[in-house]
Amino acid sequence: MRDVYIVDAVRTPVGRYGGALSGVRPDDLAAHVLRALAERSPALDLARVDDVVFGNANGAGEENRNVARMAALLAGFPVTVPGSTVNRLCGSGMEAVIQAYRAIAVGDASVAIAGGVESMSRAPWVVPKPERAFPAGHQQMVSTTLGWRLVNPRMPEEWTIALGESAELLADRYGVTREAQDAFALASHEKAARAWKDGAYAAEVVPLDELARDEGIREDTSLEALDRLKPAFRRGGTVTAGNSSPLNDGAAALLLTDEAGLAATGREPLARIRAGAVTAVEPQYFGIGPVEAVDRALRRASRTFADLLTVELNEAFAAQALSCLGQWPDLDPAVVNPRGGAIAIGHPLGASGARITGAVAHQLAAAGSGIGVAALCIGVGQGLAVVLER
Repeated sequence: MRDVYIVDAVRTPVGRYGGALSGVRPDDLAAHVLRALAERSPALDLARVDDVVFGNANGAGEENRNVARMAALLAGFPVTVPGSTVNRLCGSGMEAVIQAYRAIAVGDASVAIAGGVESMSRAPWVVPKPERAFPAGHQQMVSTTLGWRLVNPRMPEEWTIALGESAELLADRYGVTREAQDAFALASHEKAARAWKDGAYAAEVVPLDELARDEGIREDTSLEALDRLKPAFRRGGTVTAGNSSPLNDGAAALLLTDEAGLAATGREPLARIRAGAVTAVEPQYFGIGPVEAVDRALRRASRTFADLLTVELNEAFAAQALSCLGQWPDLDPAVVNPRGGAIAIGHPLGASGARITGAVAHQLAAAGSGIGVAALCIGVGQGLAVVLER
């Protein structure tokens, strides 16, 4: 097995739903980060790129017809560079990284680009085809922005509940209070705002259309403001809009190589990929999915929680993230999401896995050495994790 290096990682600022990036097509978002990678490694002949793999959770709108290939063409890559789009819902961007990593590790590729993209603002409505020709009645449009739609009636009802209700189930099961969720959400905003103020994101974020910074960070929020929000999914519940990740737009991409590809870039890598893991749980408890995925990935990398310099755990919901953290008593919570998480930064579904993997790589590079983990929960009950080392 070949060593696989992350040479570079970039992302757009994350835009709010209906915000600054809502006018940008998802294939153009993806093309933007591909161009940025190419510009930052001018010594690399783009014809050497063996594949472009992108994650996308929707695929029903302007990102149809294989957004990875479309983005590579739009970015001006040689027509000989292929592309493939993968879908593991919230984990799609990390799934793309893992697939590119495997191809390089076994010798099927030397240079690959992996990433993810999502425009939740531009996710279309769809109209199912009628059961018979020439129906006289009205047809219902279905939103593809988030969550279950066009559900197979054979699916058990408990599996197809709203994502927020799943977070409520985790809060019930693991005893996560409203107060703890709001405090976690506030910390996410505070850390993200501080990271931007300190210039911590300068190495990875490439501005787009006058948006230079993540749009959803609320520097002026407080526990009092969060406490005033009503439960969003259950009467008397604990999950609110303030302690949940929002709907977002954005893209991220990473340049991966083996030793020969690394030499062709003329650059020092940010980090090396050590291991990855995917696991599954009951769909209604999807948020706990990262627990076993991280445990398994660490075992494969022959590492423990004590070895970790940084952890990026995607914050789908504060209740979900806190439920996972409670299952890792040996993990120092101070190393988790040190530059803020998805509650503040945002969660453009197909891009988030690539964003947090790139974030870990940049944090390890800034530190000079160390071990890091990136992990996500995934709708319909999965977890995904990757271990990086520098």
